Amino acid sequence: MISRNEVIETNKMIEQENLDVRTITMGISLLDCCHSDLEVLCDNIYKKITTYAKDLVATGQEIERDFGIPIVNKRISVTPIALVGGAACKQPEDFVRIAKTLDKAAKQVGVNFLGGYSALVSKGMTPADKNLILSIPQALAETERICASVNVGSTKTGMDMDAIRLMGDVIKQAAALTAARDSIGCAKLVVLCNAPDDNPFMAGAFHGVTEADAIINVGVSGPGVVKTAIEKVRGASFEVLCETIKKTAFKITRVGQLVAQEASKRLGVPFGIIDLSLAPTPAVGDSVAEILEEIGLESVGAPGTTAALAMLNDQVKKGGVMASSYVGGLSGAFIPVSEDQGMIRAVEAGALNIEKLEAMTCVCSVGLDMIAIEGDTPAATISGIIADEAAIGMVNQKTTAVRIIPVCGKKIGESVEFGGLLGAAPIMPVNRYSPQAFISRKGRIPAPIHSFKN
Repeated sequence: MISRNEVIETNKMIEQENLDVRTITMGISLLDCCHSDLEVLCDNIYKKITTYAKDLVATGQEIERDFGIPIVNKRISVTPIALVGGAACKQPEDFVRIAKTLDKAAKQVGVNFLGGYSALVSKGMTPADKNLILSIPQALAETERICASVNVGSTKTGMDMDAIRLMGDVIKQAAALTAARDSIGCAKLVVLCNAPDDNPFMAGAFHGVTEADAIINVGVSGPGVVKTAIEKVRGASFEVLCETIKKTAFKITRVGQLVAQEASKRLGVPFGIIDLSLAPTPAVGDSVAEILEEIGLESVGAPGTTAALAMLNDQVKKGGVMASSYVGGLSGAFIPVSEDQGMIRAVEAGALNIEKLEAMTCVCSVGLDMIAIEGDTPAATISGIIADEAAIGMVNQKTTAVRIIPVCGKKIGESVEFGGLLGAAPIMPVNRYSPQAFISRKGRIPAPIHSFKN
């Protein structure tokens, strides 16, 4: 039972501290849609999505009204399309047709984004995988709601350096094809290592092949709630600080659990996981950077930042797993530059650079996220950044990712405005020394020694 005090406390977190359910994401398997005829395949995909998700948005809105809990996004994730389209798609343009079908279905049911335009290539690429990857720039340029992802490595398999090299070129092409919109196509494309099957957050969401036919995953976020809580224990010991973060994460996760159970019951779809991720927004007071500064840093990026982030991430997870039996996805703290006002201020002040962000990704939930760089950055440099992040994930047995945006026509000192949850970003400098010879080597980097656990 939920007590009166818990209701009052939750209302305060929503009204004053930016607590929200960031997303209800319905995962839908498209494996039974597979067909060798592309037209039949697209028809099967459209029918299944519009049937299963027809009430998703309306149900989310009903839960918002009934419980007074803001649900910012309603989303869909699908089986990685490289698997679904393998028999029918013989060239990249065939996959673009599927992307347009997915976009049409997403518009029909009214969701904000649809993820799963994806390929899983941690150990090598099939012809279908390669064709999908090559199609990504055009697919993102010609759709509105599609998000793409490519998993290029894992702790068990190592890193596919051929795919990493290719992704540098793909990101550059995606930037060029959406240059008139500040290269926004790259904001909907993420390259991952150790991608989870049940992530409800975009752009890396897809419905893993180990999942049920359909599932409800909920992502809940509350950086403002955590910041307010630790303001009350300013100057206290680490023990008190950690307990405060854990208790707050527990309360936030319980809100997500309530929404997930209600959505599952009303839609008749099994509940999957709660992803408790402190995902910032451009809104004032909704910043992970400001949490780290409240912990005691003059600015995020200062010495001690990685340690503070490690502690925050761990305590958030410890609190979350006590509140729900099914915590999954990424769950922890996100550090997207463009979506976090505190991160933006630190970059502009010179306190935070890409190298420090890379160090922080060793202990946070994901990786280098929503980072804008100069449009003329070489593809090999982008591939090198991806390889570095994938190596961190592979060796540390964690998910890492890169969502980097080479903004055409922009230089260091300028900024770019994406709007909405994507926010705005200063153009960040990258190391100008080239990794070209390293990236040009063919093949893959083997899995680390500690991957052998059988």
